[in-house]
Amino acid sequence: MTQMNLLQAINNALITAMTEDEKVMVFGEDVGHFGGVFRATSNLQEKFGKARCFNTPLTEQGIIGFANGLASQGSVPVAEIQFGDYIFPAFDQIVNETAKFRYRSGGQFSCGTLTIRTPYGGGIAGGHYHSQSPEAFFAHVPGMKIVIPRNPYQAKGLLLASIRDDNPVLFMEPKKLYRASVSEVPDEDYELPLGKADIVQEGKDITLLAWGAQVDIIKKAADMALEDGVSCEIIDLRSILPWDRATVCESVMRTGRLLINHEAPLTGGFASEIAASVQEQCFLYLEAPIARVCGLDTPYPLAHEKEYMPDELKTYEAIKRTMNY
Repeated sequence: MTQMNLLQAINNALITAMTEDEKVMVFGEDVGHFGGVFRATSNLQEKFGKARCFNTPLTEQGIIGFANGLASQGSVPVAEIQFGDYIFPAFDQIVNETAKFRYRSGGQFSCGTLTIRTPYGGGIAGGHYHSQSPEAFFAHVPGMKIVIPRNPYQAKGLLLASIRDDNPVLFMEPKKLYRASVSEVPDEDYELPLGKADIVQEGKDITLLAWGAQVDIIKKAADMALEDGVSCEIIDLRSILPWDRATVCESVMRTGRLLINHEAPLTGGFASEIAASVQEQCFLYLEAPIARVCGLDTPYPLAHEKEYMPDELKTYEAIKRTMNY
């Protein structure tokens, strides 16, 4: 075991994958000798050469189009989009090519070996264009998976599983945690299952659900609620597509209440899909309406970032409202 931050765990996973399979290649804006804007790909070019780790032009549509071609021809590309906010120029390639290539070709060709890495989320004073959480846009697209780790241990295990999965994967990294989250990570090769939620803490009064950096937020809110005698079950969803409906619904049937927290705006956020599915399956078990604590329906503000964020105080107040319903 080695102490790593989230960035180091991602770097270690990429080294592990590239060492194990020579078809794995990493590319994106500044990922070569520079190591990327956050240094997640540091030293990969020195270890594996410029043919397997290289810079691309500053064109997200081109990065993913190129990655689709490589994947369809048998390579295992790991393409980096420098910020999740800048993934939208590649939206057409991801939605209409990456996710559909297997289906439009009747299974003759596939982009299943493609993994797209991108940092997302706020908390770094990044303003409009460096703070967005776009996971819900892609959750509407059949044919791909969406994975979000919350700590270094998960980052390595989930990234290795994503690279080796036979489906295209959008791997979203909470940039706020890049250097803030530190934990012990196994030195050896390991994978964590995609599509399986993690029960972080068991409880009996209310289920709190989040992913990425927001898991720590709901843990803080749960600690505050515990002082009031409220026992919170905490679930880290980990995979947005597919999401672990069974684990969430089993928890809600035990606790009778659900609160979902995510950083993206409220309207059309993935919490809406979870809430609809849970009420459909758990309606007779619910003791209160499903609560959503999310970002505001505004562009991500620079000066008012603290007001925008669905923090532990907003979450704690929502827990109290739900318990007192």
